[in-house]
Amino acid sequence: MGGTLRFTFLLCVASQMLVYYLMPSTVAALSLSSETDKLALLALKEKLTNGVSDSLPSWNESLHFCEWPGVTCGRRHMRVSSLHLENQTLGGSLGPSLGNLTFLKLLMLRNLDLYGEIPAQIGRLKRLQDLIIDINKLEGEIPIELSNCTNLKVIELYHNHLNGRVPSWFGSMQLTWLNLGFNNLVGTIPPSLGNISSLGAMSLSSNHLGGNIPHALGKLSGLKTLYLDINNLSGEIPRSLYNLSNLQSFVLVENKLSGSLPSNMNLAFPNLQYFLVGGNQMTGIFPSSISNITHLNRFDIARNAFNGPIPLTLGRLNKLELIDIGENKFGSGGAHDLDFLSSLTNCTKLSYLSFYMNRFGGQLPDLIGNFSNLVTLDISFNQIYGAIPERIGQLINLTSLDIESNYLEGTIPSSIGMLKNMERLVLQSNKLSGNIPLSIGNLTILSEIYLASNKLEGTIPVTLRNCTKLEKVIMSINNLSGNIPNQTFGYLKGLIYLALFKNSFTGPIPSELGNLEQLSQLFLYSNKLSGEIPNELGGCSSLTILRLSKNFFHGNIPLFLGSSIRSLDMLDLSRNNFSGTIPFILENLTFLNYLGLSFNNLYGEVPTGGVFSNASQISLSGNNNLCGGIPQLKLPACFRKHKRSLKKKHIIISVIGGILISFIAFLAVHFLTGKRKRLPSSPSLQNERLRVTYGDLHEATNGFSSSNLVGVGSFGSVYRGSLLNFEGPIAVKVLNLETRGAAKSFIAECKALGKMKHRNLVKILTCCSSIDYSGVDFKAIVLDFMPNGSLENLLHNNEGSENENHSLSFTQMVDIALDVAHALDYLHHDEEEVVVHCDVKPSNVLLDQDMVAHLGDFGLARLIHGSTGNSSKDQVNSSTIKGTIGYLPPEYGAGGLVSSEGDIYSYGILLLEMLTGKRPTDNMFYENFILHKWCKMKISETILDIVDSRLLVSFAEDQTWIVENNIKECLVMFAKIGVACSEEFPTQRMLSKDVIVKLLEIKRKLRDD
Repeated sequence: MGGTLRFTFLLCVASQMLVYYLMPSTVAALSLSSETDKLALLALKEKLTNGVSDSLPSWNESLHFCEWPGVTCGRRHMRVSSLHLENQTLGGSLGPSLGNLTFLKLLMLRNLDLYGEIPAQIGRLKRLQDLIIDINKLEGEIPIELSNCTNLKVIELYHNHLNGRVPSWFGSMQLTWLNLGFNNLVGTIPPSLGNISSLGAMSLSSNHLGGNIPHALGKLSGLKTLYLDINNLSGEIPRSLYNLSNLQSFVLVENKLSGSLPSNMNLAFPNLQYFLVGGNQMTGIFPSSISNITHLNRFDIARNAFNGPIPLTLGRLNKLELIDIGENKFGSGGAHDLDFLSSLTNCTKLSYLSFYMNRFGGQLPDLIGNFSNLVTLDISFNQIYGAIPERIGQLINLTSLDIESNYLEGTIPSSIGMLKNMERLVLQSNKLSGNIPLSIGNLTILSEIYLASNKLEGTIPVTLRNCTKLEKVIMSINNLSGNIPNQTFGYLKGLIYLALFKNSFTGPIPSELGNLEQLSQLFLYSNKLSGEIPNELGGCSSLTILRLSKNFFHGNIPLFLGSSIRSLDMLDLSRNNFSGTIPFILENLTFLNYLGLSFNNLYGEVPTGGVFSNASQISLSGNNNLCGGIPQLKLPACFRKHKRSLKKKHIIISVIGGILISFIAFLAVHFLTGKRKRLPSSPSLQNERLRVTYGDLHEATNGFSSSNLVGVGSFGSVYRGSLLNFEGPIAVKVLNLETRGAAKSFIAECKALGKMKHRNLVKILTCCSSIDYSGVDFKAIVLDFMPNGSLENLLHNNEGSENENHSLSFTQMVDIALDVAHALDYLHHDEEEVVVHCDVKPSNVLLDQDMVAHLGDFGLARLIHGSTGNSSKDQVNSSTIKGTIGYLPPEYGAGGLVSSEGDIYSYGILLLEMLTGKRPTDNMFYENFILHKWCKMKISETILDIVDSRLLVSFAEDQTWIVENNIKECLVMFAKIGVACSEEFPTQRMLSKDVIVKLLEIKRKLRDD
């Protein structure tokens, strides 16, 4: 017993001595480890803040680093276990020192404006469990070193600029949360993600992912949240996903998914709260079984092709807040189409109800007033008739009401004034009549009101002045009359858009409109307004569009239009009674793309600067006493006083004298340089009277000066010049003979153009094959100069065009498309030898002073014997053609024969580029997602989603006007031509003659409107 006690005592003493001797080194080790974390944090701060000393000021020596804001340390080792910073504008990057914080478990760097890549050193954080670096600007790929962090449970990298693919090695991790949404990830969803059995939530929203949804995702039995929306996913939703019975959120909107929904939705997803698959290509009937999914909160199947009846059992969904079934094929135009609304009144939490753009008929029932919690109601673009129920005023929570484009009639109920939360009221394109109710003035937070295209009468109610938040007022195409009320619009200080056109308003323009400093677009045309334009209107300094045509205005064109309002893009004063001269100050409007002055009483000299330098941008007809201007206007010369004429003669004599002196100097230089070779001239291939030498072209282009350079192509450069004895400017295409294929290109182009004559082909004047002053071979083609540059320049920034402010209207676009179609039809059918251009693209479509299009650059052209161009021995294998990526047809890439169908494919892509403003090589297109497929997917109801925004602006109207005047139909027709021409298989493409017929039909519709 005593021995045992003695042994125990000795053991305790030894233990205490061991602790005593080891203590200093342990403390030192802990101190050293802490110092490592401190240095890592300081280095990280330098990177996070870009060295800005004012950022993270508390990270300094006055505090222990464990007390720094956002830093948490473990108690045992005093090492950094958590780094949490958010909602600051640090603006830096992630440094490699991050990898030294090896005890880190939580890394949250949210909304710090960080850029750069995620450092590979992050893979050293073996203890890391939560990685949250979202709402920043990080780029590059997700580093593979992250796979070393085997304890990771949460990865949140959403809302960055990350690229590359979704890593397949995620499948070997035990994640519970994966969020990579709102990045630039490409490729397909890796099936290996289905191996993450612990995953409870996954989001890959808003990327560029394509392909099918992997069947393997159906193995994620614990998954509650799945977000794959806003990608390019295709194919059917895998049936395996309907085994995920724990799913609460199923979000696949805005993809290209097809197929139908299962009939047993309630069994597949008994716990579902969010089911959002809108914006796809799905078909089938409405899944009535959703009525049994008792937890359903949001249901969106809009923008698909579903059909069939809407079940009358939706009222069981007592938790439903949103239902959107718009833009489908529901309804038959029958009287009972809206019966389902009765059931929905039991959904007392419903705040968003949308069934726009379907085929619903019937009357809007009185029970609509029972939806007391509705915030948004959109029933536009249907076939609903009858009156607007008075009980609409009971929807006191409504902020947006849209019943556009139906057959509603009767008056606007005065109860509309009870909707005091209303921000957006859209009643346009119906058959509403009577006066606009005075109660409209009760909507004091209203920002947009659309009443256009009805049969409304009377005057604009003065109570509208109470709606001081208004930004858009659209009352066009009605029967409104009387004066535009004074002291009404002047109170609407935030007004941006005012459209009152096509009514019967009389009297002057209210001077108080000049108080609207933010007004951008003002449409008063086609009324009976009179008087002079008030000078106060010069206060509208933000105006971009002012249309006053078809009224009875008189007086002079006010000078303030060229001084106070400098941002004008469109000014239309045509068909009035304006008199006097055209103010030269209008030349100062550098953004002006259209000026309409036709059919007035204007006289005197027409300016030549600014918008007046382009005949296609101004309209002056109907003013018989105008003179001068640019030659294209073909106006008579202006009479000059004698003194001015004498001054002009002195100038001419001086210029001629200068030219003579220069000519004598030139001859002297020529005779003094006797060692140079005599340069032979080349015979003209097109015009026997026009023979040019290298010297002629050298002089014509000012020595091929860079100031005369107008473009650079694959085989050479194009210069502007002028030749003696030739009227008008010329274009000289100088071949770079060091470029492989340039000589063949020269021969091909001369051969092709030398024998062809058509108004829509670039006219060749001559070819020059000679030697330059250094004795080096020189080859050039002389062509008509096209002052409006290429279609490429007009579509994309107008670089290099003399008319850099010009943007195409839809009418001009159709004309250009028609011109090119005529050119191709001539090449393919009107010659003994079929000519295949092989490089149809916007940069090879040139525009003359009248905006007539000419197809040029035949350097790749091939001649095929026989009018059909099919089985000739002279056909060329396309592997020898080096066309332009994006415009080359698929069969050329596979080595198929060159054919006229190949040109038609390129032409189709050209049309789609004109319509969308997108090049076929735009970054948004990749792999199988090409311009053709994008447009084909959007044709019909969603056509306006892809139309170039600049083109929509050129209509200078709201979208109702576009629909009302068949513009939308014409846009669809134009898109269909482009899609039909660019089909994958040559036999499926349109013939050029059919293209011409369709384009002429569009022109006829536009002209009729």
